[in-house]
Amino acid sequence: MNPLKIVVVGSVAAGTSVAAKARRNTETAQITVYERGDEISYSGCGLPYYVGGDVEQIRALTPRSPAWFKARYDVDIRTGHEVVSVDARARRVTVKDLAGGETFQDTYDELVLATGVAPVVPPIPGVGLPGVFTVRTPSDAAAIRGWIEERKVTRAVVVGAGYIGLEMAEQLAHRGLAVTVVEALDHAMARMDADMSARVDAELRKHDVDLRLATRVTAINGAPRAVTGVTVAGPDGEASVEAGLVIAAVGVRPNVDLALQAGARVGQTGAVAVDRVGRTSVDHVWAVGDVAESFHLITGRPTWVPLGSTANKTGRVAGDAITGGRLEHRGILGTSIVRVFDLAVAQTGLTQTQAEAAGYDVEVLHNIKPDRPEYLGGKSMVIKAVADRATGRLLGAQAIGPSGVDKRIDVLATAITFGADVADLFHLDLAYSPTYATTKDPVHYTGMALDGAIHGHAPLMTPADLAARRAAGERIQVVDVRSAKDRAKSRVADSVHIPLDQLRERSGELDPALVTVTYCNKGVTGNAGQNVLRNLGFERVYNLSGGNQNWQAYTNA
Repeated sequence: MNPLKIVVVGSVAAGTSVAAKARRNTETAQITVYERGDEISYSGCGLPYYVGGDVEQIRALTPRSPAWFKARYDVDIRTGHEVVSVDARARRVTVKDLAGGETFQDTYDELVLATGVAPVVPPIPGVGLPGVFTVRTPSDAAAIRGWIEERKVTRAVVVGAGYIGLEMAEQLAHRGLAVTVVEALDHAMARMDADMSARVDAELRKHDVDLRLATRVTAINGAPRAVTGVTVAGPDGEASVEAGLVIAAVGVRPNVDLALQAGARVGQTGAVAVDRVGRTSVDHVWAVGDVAESFHLITGRPTWVPLGSTANKTGRVAGDAITGGRLEHRGILGTSIVRVFDLAVAQTGLTQTQAEAAGYDVEVLHNIKPDRPEYLGGKSMVIKAVADRATGRLLGAQAIGPSGVDKRIDVLATAITFGADVADLFHLDLAYSPTYATTKDPVHYTGMALDGAIHGHAPLMTPADLAARRAAGERIQVVDVRSAKDRAKSRVADSVHIPLDQLRERSGELDPALVTVTYCNKGVTGNAGQNVLRNLGFERVYNLSGGNQNWQAYTNA
């Protein structure tokens, strides 16, 4: 009996995971991986940090070599070899040796497409000029860093304010370049809710990044040998921005060309449709990693969020299934995190926008709490959590802060994965020491507030809801329960000032028939005022989500 012959196309995260898992399951399979590039198993997410100098040597991002895989796993990885066609009926691929130019054919029993993504190159005049780069491979990162050093570049334009764009902006700024970020949307980080990404916008500007929102690059300018700047069109009209470097970071698309050639079905997201182990619609053809669709753990609907973590998982699952294993992919939440200067920015599950689009009636909380006690240097983070009012199920969370964000988003991702009700969050037995956390963790407070809003008598109103209802002409009674000192710094417009310790005796100054919103700085004292008024017979009393801090962040965005 001939050994099982596995051919993998692509050797970054997913492709090498397929090969490694298949080999762990069987010693008899013949495993060949074709890679058109020169590097394998590299950290794509680490590329901006080589450009910026946080990573000194490019080889640190490529810790594995074909020789290492051969010695460890008896897997043949052929770099510089591009699979140019697939004949699924004959189970045959045509491969081109990019160094020599010759082509040859190889057969397979099982073909795995781990072709990843391709950067979206915007159709802008001048996009082909020297000094215009995308960021996908170690070669790209080396070329960008080399260009900066050789040309002594002092100004850069980054087109796109997604994860890669923001990481590149940060790292270029760290190198001392003056950076302009141009984003077509009205806020950075399109996958986040606008009221949260506004904090990212503010952080960029705090670090002297020229952030131009609702703006498009209409032309890239330069001489034949180098870019000199861009022309942009935005709310203030057309303008020119000087730059010796342009980074095109407008997004990526799944590289489905070979899958289509094989006859595989492409799903509604534009990525290859697969089952829970990575099978495509074509027998003996699999797709894994960024080229493949996944499904959302909450909605069950197809989704596509290209992440290295997901690529590793789906590669492992397919490698196991091909060799008779039982693993299945369980879906994703799109959990992700990025550093933007002094802030960690993270999310998991559904945003408010996504949850509402999916048909959920949502409860929304903005919880502002320190990651540990302030006497040990604790700094505030904001957690925006979204829950289903009908069931109490936690649907998603976004978190932004200087420290401790990764821990909280991972705890919340775990809770969502196991279908937690918001009330369950308070009962999580989380590690406590004042050097690491507060006695009631921000996760606990998130659960307490959402539980009170959904299952109790403490509903919340977001700044966006308050502003919208006021704009619609609704008369809403807003009560500031803070001290006069705090109120003097900033306040919600058209609010009544009654400090909490005077609220009981002065409640007669308020109209119990009106919708009432209480607020403090962050939300805790506002909730106390809410409870006082409710116990005094006020029936429609809301606490302003995130308090005045969140209101100011929203209105000043």
